[in-house]
Amino acid sequence: MTVLDGPPRRPRAFWNDVRFFVGLGLIVASVTGVWATVTVARQTVPVFAAARTIVPGDEVTAADLRVVEASLGAAEGVYLSPDALVPGSLATRTVTEGELVPVSALEDGVRARVTTVVVQTTTAVPSDVVAGSVVELWASPVLEQGVFGTPAILVADATVAAVEEADSLLGARGSSLELVVPRSDVAAVLQAVAASAALSIVPAAGGA
Repeated sequence: MTVLDGPPRRPRAFWNDVRFFVGLGLIVASVTGVWATVTVARQTVPVFAAARTIVPGDEVTAADLRVVEASLGAAEGVYLSPDALVPGSLATRTVTEGELVPVSALEDGVRARVTTVVVQTTTAVPSDVVAGSVVELWASPVLEQGVFGTPAILVADATVAAVEEADSLLGARGSSLELVVPRSDVAAVLQAVAASAALSIVPAAGGA
């Protein structure tokens, strides 16, 4: 006699399996996360970039800047937006051409602390010294005709505003440079120039 085990068990529908929903939830979460990441990465905001090399003490206007779209994320407030430029803003540090302009690079009243002077060097200026470079200005006092004393640092943290090509200076061995210097150093620089001291430029350690 054959004993029947009863009707065959019907397979449980996959939608009744909790693992199905857990797996589906993980897929949805993953896709959502990727979508959110891509969306954030594509979001850009208008900010200012330097249209020229800006040096400390420069008054910065819209003519010195250009608007670019940048994806900044959490750093959005770090850089200058077009609606945040204050008339009369002055640069506190060098911002090279094409660099995004940090809000911290501009403030009021810097011109009271720095100014520009023009010096003529007696030696060639290194080729890597350009507008925006931070340099040391050295001076050797005149002891007698054609004899100079021991060089010493005259200005430790000058910033180059402009360099005139040496070959444009008739008979000059050095170069003419416009330097941004602290006002506290101006008297010493002018005294060295008036005394015909030998002036030299040395790139500062870590300078631009």
